[in-house]
Amino acid sequence: MKKVILVADDSPSIRKFVSFALTMKGFEIISCADGMEALEKLPSEKINLVITDLNMPNMDGFELIKAIRGNEELKEIPIIILSSLGGSEEIQKGISYGANSYLIKPFDPKRVVYEVSKYLN
Repeated sequence: MKKVILVADDSPSIRKFVSFALTMKGFEIISCADGMEALEKLPSEKINLVITDLNMPNMDGFELIKAIRGNEELKEIPIIILSSLGGSEEIQKGISYGANSYLIKPFDPKRVVYEVSKYLN
């Protein structure tokens, strides 16, 4: 059975780039433009992992992580932050909110695949 990854990023090109890299490795991708849309899709789909940007309209990545970690049914889902915010403060905040990994844009698709494979085999 295919593993499903939810990608939340307000940049269509980033979503497409990440989706392409992961689809080539056999993952199924669900794309969302912001945290609000991601939160709506999470309960209805069988999501195995979330990749989220931090700067998004409506609901940012920090709020999305907090919502996932606060939900009994979703809290075990691995979360990877993919953001252009590369300061140690943002990284620390992301990890303290419950992210499992933090990748900084621009990124190498192999690195994304590697991070995902650490959580999904």
